[in-house]
Amino acid sequence: MVRKVVGAGGTGTGTGRTAVKGARRPEVRLPPLRPWTERELEPDGDYDGLEFRDADLSGQRGAGARFMDCALTGCAVDEAALGRARFLDSVLTGLRGVGTHLAEATFRDVELSAPRLGGVQLHGAVLERVVVRGGKLDFLNLREARLKDVVFESCVLVEPDFAGARLERVEFVDCALKGADFGGATLKDVDLRGAAPLEVQRGLDRLSGAVISTGQLLDLAPLLAAELGIRVEG
Repeated sequence: MVRKVVGAGGTGTGTGRTAVKGARRPEVRLPPLRPWTERELEPDGDYDGLEFRDADLSGQRGAGARFMDCALTGCAVDEAALGRARFLDSVLTGLRGVGTHLAEATFRDVELSAPRLGGVQLHGAVLERVVVRGGKLDFLNLREARLKDVVFESCVLVEPDFAGARLERVEFVDCALKGADFGGATLKDVDLRGAAPLEVQRGLDRLSGAVISTGQLLDLAPLLAAELGIRVEG
């Protein structure tokens, strides 16, 4: 496997102002892969250089498993139990499912493309150098998670929960962010300018450390006024 990290530059915000540091994106190049031929995942299993293609992993128990240099393509992951699993230098494409359990999992140098997932439990997870590209994620639970160098690109996020999470160098690029919860979150170099719409249902007071556009500020103005107890008339 050869990996190249790209895109560590910043975006200027004006003369005399600190630039927003851009997320470092992974570029994963997988080695020749062997097909996964087992029928069931194993807790604490070790999977290296394997291709999981159109596998039905629904309801399977793979807590603590390690996936290194793997490709998961078109797999069903409904209610799969993968808490504390580790996905390293891997490509996940077209995953679909509801209620996948990934609490305290680790994703490092991972590309996730075209997912169709609902109610994924990622609370307490660690995401580092991850790109989520395309697809739709409903009710994504990232409470108390740590996100560093993460890009959400051309995807739809419906009511994602970032409560208590730590976000550093996270970018939202050409994606929809609907009903997001940032309550208790800590943000640093988070670029929200590419989110359209940008809907925050909780945690407006936690957006310090984020950058938004002028248009987004105008859209959020009524909520900001309500948050500050400002009455707007006339």
